[in-house]
Amino acid sequence: MENEQPTVLRKLLKRPSVIASLCIISFTCLVSIFAYLVAPDKTPSANMMIVELGAKQPGFTKQLLLIPRNIHEQRRTRLFEWFNGAPGNYNAVPINGFWFDGNKIVVRHYIDDGIEDTLNYPIAQLLPAEMLSAASPDQQAYILKHSITLRTFYLGTDRFSRDILSRLLVGSRVTLAVGFIAVLLSLTIGIILGSIAGYFGGLVDSAVMWLINILYAIPTLLLVFAITLTIGKGFWEIFIAIGLSMWVGAARLIRGQVLVLREMEYITAAKALGLGDMRIIFRHILPNIAGPLMVIAAGNFAAAILVEAGLSFLGFGVQPPNPSWGLMIKEQYSFLLTNRPLLALIPGMAIMLLVYAFNILGNALRDVLDVKG
Repeated sequence: MENEQPTVLRKLLKRPSVIASLCIISFTCLVSIFAYLVAPDKTPSANMMIVELGAKQPGFTKQLLLIPRNIHEQRRTRLFEWFNGAPGNYNAVPINGFWFDGNKIVVRHYIDDGIEDTLNYPIAQLLPAEMLSAASPDQQAYILKHSITLRTFYLGTDRFSRDILSRLLVGSRVTLAVGFIAVLLSLTIGIILGSIAGYFGGLVDSAVMWLINILYAIPTLLLVFAITLTIGKGFWEIFIAIGLSMWVGAARLIRGQVLVLREMEYITAAKALGLGDMRIIFRHILPNIAGPLMVIAAGNFAAAILVEAGLSFLGFGVQPPNPSWGLMIKEQYSFLLTNRPLLALIPGMAIMLLVYAFNILGNALRDVLDVKG
């Protein structure tokens, strides 16, 4: 097995489609890890709303005046904010221009295209306490540097005026998390039940196959709904429900592989030497079906992403304000019939690319490893 792995990897890397799939998966993983470091909106769940900027086209640029909030949320460690985002302690006001008038700043407040009004803000409202006694030029320089910013919404904003790019980046965590948990649960349950059914046969095999056949007759979404009603509706509960609904295919394939391997001579020899059943299963059978397990993992990852997106679109998946690609489609699908269809198509294309990558990888693994079942 040690000499076989480099050969398998070389065969995979000879396929341009596999290289493209690995690049997409690796890029998504990196984005999910460093999401809050690269996202323009670093607030938790990328949920900063600027009500005047709802449903803007990709590439929209606007100057913003950042006004400190009266109540500041407590800052956490950098490591915590890396994974969970930093509190938004500013209100952003979109402006078309500004000027200083004595001890106040006057701004042309942007309301909508072609619509604006004039607002006044005391300079002291924008400054930290240590700057209040400073000279006027120093105060103006501080405001120009820290309170006035130019923001580009590269993928536009949703109907709640949140940055789509930021929510897309942070939402990749949900997508990868549901795939990982679904693969972990489905393979764990599938390995245990499938290997026991295939190895022992008889009544054990009949009982497991009876359960598999019943669950196969239930549509996946209905099964997820039933599990959700049992364990509750929440962020992690949805992931667990998806994982618990996807072990059936893994168990059936593993059972078929074990049925073949248990008749091999080395398994007969292991039984003759008095080795225990569990040791034979986990030390001598399962390592030899690593190929089918990798194929199952890739397929289940892709299927879990689609199921989660479907559940979120129907309102049963990840709940607002947590970003989810399926939820983003639900929030923007009405724009498909307007002049701004990209607002709904962007998260849909992200789902399509990632599912494509895992499906291509799974098919390549099946071909290279010659998996049947």
